[in-house]
Amino acid sequence: MKTTSGQKLTIGIFTLVGILILFVAIFLIGSQKNLFSSTYTIHGVFKNVGGLQVGNNVRLAGINVGVVQSIELITDSTARVDVTLNQKVQKFVKTDAKLAIGSDGFIGDKLINIAPGGATSQQIAQNGQELNTVPPINTDKIIAKATKIIDNAASLTGDLSEIVAKINNGKGSIGRLLNNNTMAKDMEKTVREAKKTMSSVKTSTGTLNEDLKAAQSNFLLKGFFKKKAKAQQAKKDSVNKANGVQDTTTKKKRKGFLGLGGKG
Repeated sequence: MKTTSGQKLTIGIFTLVGILILFVAIFLIGSQKNLFSSTYTIHGVFKNVGGLQVGNNVRLAGINVGVVQSIELITDSTARVDVTLNQKVQKFVKTDAKLAIGSDGFIGDKLINIAPGGATSQQIAQNGQELNTVPPINTDKIIAKATKIIDNAASLTGDLSEIVAKINNGKGSIGRLLNNNTMAKDMEKTVREAKKTMSSVKTSTGTLNEDLKAAQSNFLLKGFFKKKAKAQQAKKDSVNKANGVQDTTTKKKRKGFLGLGGKG
């Protein structure tokens, strides 16, 4: 089957469009990865890279300014991370800047965030310079703790539901108390009797006070209460007299001491 000129033209157009799309894609990716602009490199040492990978973005003030160039294990507990940055942002990265591993969203791809610095130094970080780092947040531990909390909450909710169901069905002391009318009536009766008892005690106390006042007015017991009052008064007078003698003795001693001091 021979290919017509129209089919050849169509194939040529599709091929040209595919090549153009390929070039545009290369340009966009290259621009994002700083392949067509001047760059420089800095690095930091982390104890845990937390899933960071080569090619992940590097951000400054929330803007993509570079990519992770390499990740190299230095020791069994430290790793060196080299990042390539656009030359245009070099003036914003000072020697006291810090590298921190973050994530694009809560569970997104890992990336490097740069805190620009400038608080303690105004010197610009040069090509190949090492910067301080911030330990990454261990999201795995956070997720594990959150899962444990959710499990505990679910268990607690289940226990509470079981308790409420038992109460509603009249099981247990609280359930019987809330659902048993006889017990409720008994409690009401007990409260009423307690109120009556308190009222009787109050009435009895008032009556007793009145009886004591009446007894004090009675001529048969008047002498007894007068004698008791005199005894209490005599006791008070004795105490006051003793206090007065003690004060007089103290004053005399002070005068004698002052007299002796004057003669000397």
